[in-house]
Parts: sequence; C-alpha cells; structure tokens
Amino acid sequence: MNSASPDKQDPSVIADPWSALRAFTNARIALGRVGASLPLRESLQFRLAHAHARDAVYSILDLGTLRAGIEGLGHTTEHVQSQATTREVYLKRPDLGRTLHENSRQAIEALSQTVSPSIAIVLADGLSATAINHHALPVLTLLLKRFAAKTLTVAPIVLASQSRVALADEIGALFRTRLSIILIGERPGLSSPESMGAYITFNPQPGLTDEARNCISNIHPQGLPYAAAAEKIFYLAHTALRLQLSGVHLKDNDTPRLG
Repeated sequence: MNSASPDKQDPSVIADPWSALRAFTNARIALGRVGASLPLRESLQFRLAHAHARDAVYSILDLGTLRAGIEGLGHTTEHVQSQATTREVYLKRPDLGRTLHENSRQAIEALSQTVSPSIAIVLADGLSATAINHHALPVLTLLLKRFAAKTLTVAPIVLASQSRVALADEIGALFRTRLSIILIGERPGLSSPESMGAYITFNPQPGLTDEARNCISNIHPQGLPYAAAAEKIFYLAHTALRLQLSGVHLKDNDTPRLG
C-alpha cells in the first residue's frame, strides 16, 4: 500500500508559487489548491490548529509544576484569583479579570507587610495557560538571574488565574513596588496556540491603560526565543527603573546588553 498523503497522490493539486516562503514562517501561506478548494491535508491541518487554539483558551495553570520550579529558584509564590470566578465569566466580562478577588487582595496585602521589593512579577493564564505552563519558567529563570546581578529585589511570584494584563497593576500597587512585570498567555492563533507575552509597567496603579505599559509578544521557541525575550524584558525593566517611566515614553532601542 502506498503510504504517501492523498494530496501527493492527486495530480489535481496545484502548488503555490510562494511555497518556498513556508520555510521562513508558520503563517498559513502557500497552501496550494484543488480546483477552487484547499487540499485535503491543509483543510485537516486547519481544523487541528483551530482545535488546539480552542483548547488553549480553556487550559488551566499547572500550579504544582510552576510552584515547584519557582521554589527551586529560591522564591516563594502566591496564587490569586481575579473577580472572574469561572472561565465563562472571564471570557464574557474582561473587566472582572482586571481586578483581584477580595480574598486574593487580602492575601497580597498581608504579604506586603513582610516584604519591600522593587519588582512584582505575575505569571497569568490570560487566554492560554498552556503558554505559561510551557514557557514561563525558562524565561523567569533567566530574568531572575539578571535582577539578582543588579541587586533588584522581587516580591513573592504571583500565579494568577482568570487574569487580564491590568491585574498586575493592582498587585504591584499592593506590594508598593516601583515596577510590575506580567507574563501572560496571549490570544491563541492558528499557527501559535501557546504564545506568551510580557508587559512591563513603571509605578503600577489600578486604572492604568495600555499606553502606560511596554509589551513584548510572541515568546515561544518558534517565535521570540527565551534568551532574547528575557534580555528584552530585563532591558526595558532596568531602563524603566532608571528613567522612571514606561509605555509610550520608553523605547526599545535594540535591547543593548547591560552586562
């Protein structure tokens, strides 16, 4: 029996002249065609990619693995929940994902009485907890080493469920930090269901909007590699603390190495 794919057996499949570009991107380009339709292989791959994206939206944080990894780095953790108590509420009410549940707010307030950190770091599920489960620890490991080398103190690492980006503003304000960093699962796409983003905010306070933050997106092995992502985050964080600003006023000038 011939094990070749149906598309390769079918002489009616018309190749796309852009096929060579597929070596440089995961984007859905140069798919070929059969008459006016996609080849069967590409149609099935689209359905699989769509299923992976849907699964990512409903994935949950692997709290045990994340806690163990962070504790292995010598840091403590705190798990918090936004006011969106279920995934369905989270997806329908983005505003509730931006504010801590009362119990979580009290827990952070209690922690803040015992520490005086410069930076708050949050690992948040966002729209793809899978991204955090796979990519947060490698980036965090590199980042914490850079902060330690500059004697920058970090609050207990916060693991946030049903979280939007702005939740880090409230957490940073409760810890009274000069800077907040949130690593969060980005909206999954058909070529990347587990992409992680990072947002850096100087002087975090509730009510801030996106122009107050710097964003680094597409963090995963097929996108922005871990080492490059950690370098960019460190550069922006270090520069934000030095210049006392972030967002539209802080530019990423090719991320020079700071030693």
